[in-house]
Amino acid sequence: MEYRVQREVLDEGEVDELGQKIDSHLPFSERVKKSMRCSGPRLKKTLFSTIPILSWLPRYPFKENAVGDLISGISVGIMQLPQGMAYALLASVPPIFGLYSSFYPVLIYFIFGTSKHISLGTYAVMSVMIGGVTERLAPDSDFMMWENGTNGSFIDIVARDAARVRVAAAVTFLSGIFQILLGVVQFGFVVTYLSEPLVRGYTTAAAIHVIVSQLKYSFGISPDRYSGPLSLIYTVIEICYLLPKTNIGTLVVTIVAIVGLFLAKELNAYLSKKIPVPIPTELIAIIIATVVSWQVDLSGKYGIDIVGEIPSGLQPPVFPDVNLFGSVIGDAFALSVVGYGIAISLGRIFALKYGYKVDSNQELVALGLSNSIGGIFQCFAISCSMSRTLVQESSGGKTQVAGALSAVVILFITLWIGTLFEDLPKAVLAAIIHVNLHGMLKQFMDIGALWKSSKIDMVVWIATFILTVLLNPDLGLAASIAFSMLTIIFRTQLPKYSILGQVENTDIYKPLDKYSEVKNVPGILIFRSSATLYFANAEMYQKALGKKSGIDITKILSAKKKLEAKRQRHEKKVAKKAKKELKRNEVNQEQHNDEDPKEIAVIHLDPEPNPSLPKAIILDLSPVNFLDTVGVKTIRNIQKDYGEIGIEVVLAACQPGVVKNLEAGGFFNEKVTKSCLFSTIHDAVLHCQSAISREQREDNQEELPSTHF
Repeated sequence: MEYRVQREVLDEGEVDELGQKIDSHLPFSERVKKSMRCSGPRLKKTLFSTIPILSWLPRYPFKENAVGDLISGISVGIMQLPQGMAYALLASVPPIFGLYSSFYPVLIYFIFGTSKHISLGTYAVMSVMIGGVTERLAPDSDFMMWENGTNGSFIDIVARDAARVRVAAAVTFLSGIFQILLGVVQFGFVVTYLSEPLVRGYTTAAAIHVIVSQLKYSFGISPDRYSGPLSLIYTVIEICYLLPKTNIGTLVVTIVAIVGLFLAKELNAYLSKKIPVPIPTELIAIIIATVVSWQVDLSGKYGIDIVGEIPSGLQPPVFPDVNLFGSVIGDAFALSVVGYGIAISLGRIFALKYGYKVDSNQELVALGLSNSIGGIFQCFAISCSMSRTLVQESSGGKTQVAGALSAVVILFITLWIGTLFEDLPKAVLAAIIHVNLHGMLKQFMDIGALWKSSKIDMVVWIATFILTVLLNPDLGLAASIAFSMLTIIFRTQLPKYSILGQVENTDIYKPLDKYSEVKNVPGILIFRSSATLYFANAEMYQKALGKKSGIDITKILSAKKKLEAKRQRHEKKVAKKAKKELKRNEVNQEQHNDEDPKEIAVIHLDPEPNPSLPKAIILDLSPVNFLDTVGVKTIRNIQKDYGEIGIEVVLAACQPGVVKNLEAGGFFNEKVTKSCLFSTIHDAVLHCQSAISREQREDNQEELPSTHF
């Protein structure tokens, strides 16, 4: 298929005139008025977008979705029971609060959430971050009591747990407030700074923290609590020191539970295509473990730590302790970002798979309301679990109704069944956590894949993992984001600079060093940078242009200035000599000025232009999406400096935002107009070729000898 276009060469100003460019910029006052206008349709749209359940629930296809959502809701609710209790241990709060966290936030998300498939609730990474805060602000040492009868000390567990619940509720409430505020100001794009390598490296490191935090339940030991950077290393050293004191009964329970759960999960994977609903292996495990513990009295005979008292019913709402907000504000922000990043990533995956849209800002608001209201009901921060989400999807869940039904299952368990699990060994809950983290640990295989696809992403993954392991999840996240941003700056500071040539008989221009059949355009140098142009790489842009073109502009301009200074000094010397001569001979000054100063030498600045230098330079700005003031100044200096040595500099393929930056930066004036801007490289090439031809014709005419008739 061929095409031909015949038109004049157009610069940017002529294109604006031909296309009748519209000034779409509205004054700030007009934009405020427009945003404040209210109408019936706009009010309805705002209401439905703020409370999504109003738009989809009245149109719920009962016949098509009800059965699938019911089965999915029951399956996920059954999973929520062991995971909620297990992840409560990670958060260092009593197991019942894990069930609360699987109930209240899920109902809130059902009303305000936009993802149809994600399963909200307790999540290992969030729980271990909460645990770090609760153990830091309510350590065991603050609740040591002295017993006069035995002259020994013991921990007031009731008071300690109550204090930790207050801390967890405060940090959860504050993280929800952060999420709501970010959603209201349309800050959902913040998740773009959490790249996939960063998230996967972070969750892998968090999984290491989770595993280490559960080793005390797996071995039946009581290591000291460490906080701050390198706390994980200190904890591992402490655990190794305490290994000789391992409770053998606890270790046996842990090994049996891990092996049994692992084999059951493999069986589930094998039967996944043959049965519609996966076998609830975790529920079966805690039922068997509870019955065995109750019958054998594992706690009394072997000293195995059990869950203990589980109160029935729901807790009344209590507003979090505001005095704690100052101590947890940093942790709350980290929780809000991590929880949202994980939830929106999974939500987008399933939205893309099933062809619907997830509103990132509304997801922030929904998660924020879930956490803030959950904090009032003594819940700890929640997010989305990959394992539960996959079960919800594979078992037939199609809408948020499945999540609401799972919350109903948890409510039933909390009110009537929860007390039956008081004899459950904590080692079994730790085993459930270890087995569930198996998928996260597989993410170590990302390193090999990233080595082949993107080494910078691999470095981000490894750096995030190391920083999070060494600095803990809260500081590790901040350091990882900072490192990721540095890699972006690094990439823009070291872009690929290319000289472009023309694919023969086309208007296509490609790098000369990448294509063997691409030819340089005679007399014209086309320069392109692969990154945008701003203060961090502006100096390198100028240096790269000089290196690629072979023009040492500083040296040429310096030589020209020296020659100009020499010419001026010589003229002054000759003038001074002539003045002395005039005084000596008492010659009239006016007559002397009329005479031809034959004795004055003339220094020519440009006797012959260097033929190796290009006649014109085209700066291809197509990769540039913005110019700051330094970038505008750089372009202006390039055009001025090269113009002084007779090389015309024009700009090609500027985006509208770049043209706007040039206008705002004062690039255009009486001498520099939009006639130096061209929409395509080919337009710029034709313009430069025309100017070079015109200059050559003028030079040839000057060289022709005069003929007298």
